[in-house]
Amino acid sequence: MVKRSVPQKDPASSIAVPPELGASSVAVRVTPGAGRTRVGGRYEGPHGPALIVAVGAPAVDGKATEAVRRALADALGVRAAAVELKVGATSRDKVFTVRGAGVAERLAVLRDGPPA
Repeated sequence: MVKRSVPQKDPASSIAVPPELGASSVAVRVTPGAGRTRVGGRYEGPHGPALIVAVGAPAVDGKATEAVRRALADALGVRAAAVELKVGATSRDKVFTVRGAGVAERLAVLRDGPPA
């Protein structure tokens, strides 16, 4: 008999999340109005060590937050729909929930550099 994994409901949303694709919290420090989009570097923020994300969008009407969400998804190799803002809608220090396999490893490389 073959065991089948049943998707579990994520309590934070109504989206079914397969068990092998857990969610990770990602603390982010945003630099809006930058000359170009960049993802990488470390900032000791109020939510712990944060990934620095610079975007060209202005910090007006959530434009920078949306640009960060898309840049973060691209850098972590997941769909934009897999990245959801959890904390900090109007702050430079934000926390996103990212669903996908291998996110924690890619995040560590972007934030802390390659392993020694």
